[in-house]
This record gives sequence, C-alpha cells and structure tokens, in this order.
Amino acid sequence: MSADTHGHAGHHHDDHGAPHSTRGGYITGFLLSVVLTAIPFAIVMGGWIADTRLAVGICAALAVAQILVHMVYFLHMNSKSEQGWTMMALIFTVIIVVIALTGSLWVMYHMNLNMMPGMGSGSGM
Repeated sequence: MSADTHGHAGHHHDDHGAPHSTRGGYITGFLLSVVLTAIPFAIVMGGWIADTRLAVGICAALAVAQILVHMVYFLHMNSKSEQGWTMMALIFTVIIVVIALTGSLWVMYHMNLNMMPGMGSGSGM
C-alpha cells in the first residue's frame, strides 16, 4: 500500500521560479491605478465639469481604462499566458455578461408594455 497510486505525487505544477512581472511593472500598474482613480475623484468632488452626462461618461471611460490596467499589470492577462486560454475565458465571460445585461435592460425597458397591454391606449372593454 506504500506504492504511489495516483502517479503524480512528486510532481508540482506551480512555477514559483519565474515571476509574472517585475517590480517596475507592478509600480507602473500601481501609478496608473492611482492616476485613474484620482482623476474621476477630482472631476466629481472638485466640480471641474458642470455637465453631469459628460462627467459620468469620462468617469465610465476611466473606469474601463482602470479595469484594463488591472487586467494587464496585476492579473497578467495576455494572449500568451496559458496558450491563450485565459484570454478565451475572458472573451467568453464578456460575451455572456453583455448578453445578460442587454437582455435585462431590454426586459426592464419594455416591462410596462409587456405587463399591461392595452392599459395605455385608453380603450375600454
């Protein structure tokens, strides 16, 4: 019973020898994250932009940029890692989230028409 029954007892799959990034890469990611956080904070708290829609649009664009910075510098997402499977998983996840959000918004937008057909037309029964 002392024999290895699984055949992989001495094999480790973690590659602890090769770092994912350098110290400079982490510092660059951190500085970009700080800047991409400080700009929307200053826009909102400082009242730099009077138009609310423009301010929300800029903050949303900077939020997307921050997501990309985190994915590249901290999560090390690129097309080369794990033979591209992490990128494929990300693309699949984004597609599913877009379908779910779009479907939810479409249902909520048309909910009044779907719940009570004929109520808004004023026709009597």
